[in-house]
Amino acid sequence: MNSYNKESRYIRAKERVTSIKKFYSSLLSYVVFIALLAGLNYYSNEWRNPWFLWAAFGWGIGLVFHAFKAFRWVPFMNKDWEHRKIKEFMDDDNEKSSNRWN
Repeated sequence: MNSYNKESRYIRAKERVTSIKKFYSSLLSYVVFIALLAGLNYYSNEWRNPWFLWAAFGWGIGLVFHAFKAFRWVPFMNKDWEHRKIKEFMDDDNEKSSNRWN
């Protein structure tokens, strides 16, 4: 294995670790901030109107998408899909160009 390939793999691994660290940082911020909002909500109206749930739900959706990206849980449109589509389009283009003058 040449040094360029090792370096490339190291850079990809480091980017993935950075992405996972950012997710966990976001998750910690979410938990702390939503807990503070829940406390404020309870203090202001004792759960009669649980408005903090709107913030928890909205931010939670973003956090779920962040987790999908960080942990590569996307079953569609991943790298394999990308490679298959590129090959499909290249094969289709080759077929069209070879049949163009026949």
